[in-house]
Amino acid sequence: MPTITTTEALAAFCAKAKTQPYVTVDTEFLRERTYWSKLCLVQMALPGKEGEAVLVDPLADGISLEPLYDLFRHPGTVKVFHAARQDLEIFFTEAQVFPLPLFDTQVAAMVCGFGEQVGYETLVKKIARQQLDKTSRFTDWSRRPLTEAQLKYALADVTHLRVIYEFLSKELKKSGREQWVEEEEAILLNPETYITRPEEAWQRVKTRTTSGRFLAIVRELARFREGYAQNKNIPRSRIFKDDALLELASTKPTSMDELAKSRLLLREARRGDIAEGILQAVKEGLEVRPEDMPCVPEESSQLQVNTALADLLRVLLKAKSEETGVAAKLIASASDLDRIAAGKRDVPALNGWRNEVFGQDALRLAHGEIALTASGGAVRIVLAD
Repeated sequence: MPTITTTEALAAFCAKAKTQPYVTVDTEFLRERTYWSKLCLVQMALPGKEGEAVLVDPLADGISLEPLYDLFRHPGTVKVFHAARQDLEIFFTEAQVFPLPLFDTQVAAMVCGFGEQVGYETLVKKIARQQLDKTSRFTDWSRRPLTEAQLKYALADVTHLRVIYEFLSKELKKSGREQWVEEEEAILLNPETYITRPEEAWQRVKTRTTSGRFLAIVRELARFREGYAQNKNIPRSRIFKDDALLELASTKPTSMDELAKSRLLLREARRGDIAEGILQAVKEGLEVRPEDMPCVPEESSQLQVNTALADLLRVLLKAKSEETGVAAKLIASASDLDRIAAGKRDVPALNGWRNEVFGQDALRLAHGEIALTASGGAVRIVLAD
C-alpha cells in the first residue's frame, strides 16, 4: 500500500488533491501515555471509486507536514472527516491550522436522520454497503513497521468515506440543511474548543460541595495538575486522579507528613515536585480571599423548574425529532429543557437551526400560546384557547 515518507512525495500528492473537489482524511494517534495526542499516521483519498489513496507517515525521518497544512488552507478542496474533533485538535495543537472548508460526516449523518453520534462503521454498512475489519483498531500506531492489517484498516477509514460524503452531501442539498451542518462545524473550527486553560480546569471536577473555601482549593489543585501535565506531556491521571484531588481539598495537608496520610494519592505524588506543587496549591487555596472564591456554575445549581412544562417540552421535542428525522439529543439536551422550563433563555436549543426546528415552538408552549394534542400515535400542535 502506498505510504508517503518524504516531504516531496507528500507535496506531490497534496498538489494533486488541490485540483479535486474534495479529499477524505483520517488520522491514527496515541494518547494513553501523553497529555497531547501523538500523531502516528494520516490517511487521505481522492474522489472516485479508484481514486488515489495514500498513507502518510508523520514519524518518518525528516518529513515535514507543511504540504498537508497548505492543503488544509486551500479553499477549493473540501476536507472530509468523520468525527473530526480529535483530528482537528491534533492539527490545531501541532500547527494552529484547521482544514477548511470542512465536512464532518458524523455531524451530517446526525442531521440527515442517522441518529446521535453515529459511528463510521454504521455508515459504512448503511451507505457504502460494506463491512469493516476492526481488529486493528486498538493497536499501537507508533510502532514501526506497521503491519499489513494495520495499513489495510487505516486505508479503509478514508476509502469508504468517499461514498458516505457524496451520499450525505446530496441529502443535505435536497433537504436544505447545509446551514445546520455548518453551524455545528463552527464549534469544531473554534480554537476555544481545543484550548485548555489550567485556571479553568477545576470546572471539570465533579463535586457536590458548594463551600467557597473547598472550591478554592479544588481550583488551585486542578490548576497545578493541568499545568504540570501540559508541561511534562503526561496524562493528568498520572499526577493524581479526581478522587485524590477531592480528598486533598477536604483534608487540606500543609506538610509532607500530612500529605503522606492521603489514601488515594499515587506513590509518585507523595514526594518531589508533585508533592511540593500540591502543598503550594493547598496553601494558595487557603489564602484566597472570600470575595475571590469560586462559585458553583449556575448550570450545576438547583433551578426552579416547572416540572409540568418540562414534561410538555419533552413531548414536543419527541414530536419534532420524529418530524425532522433528527436525533432528539442533537436538537435539545435534558438540561436545555429544564433551563427553558425554569425561565432561562441562554440555551443552545433556542439558537440557530435548533431555534427554527424546536426553540420557537418551545417558547410558544412556555408562554401558553400553543397546546399539544395526541391523535393516534402522533402529537399535533394547536393554538391555545
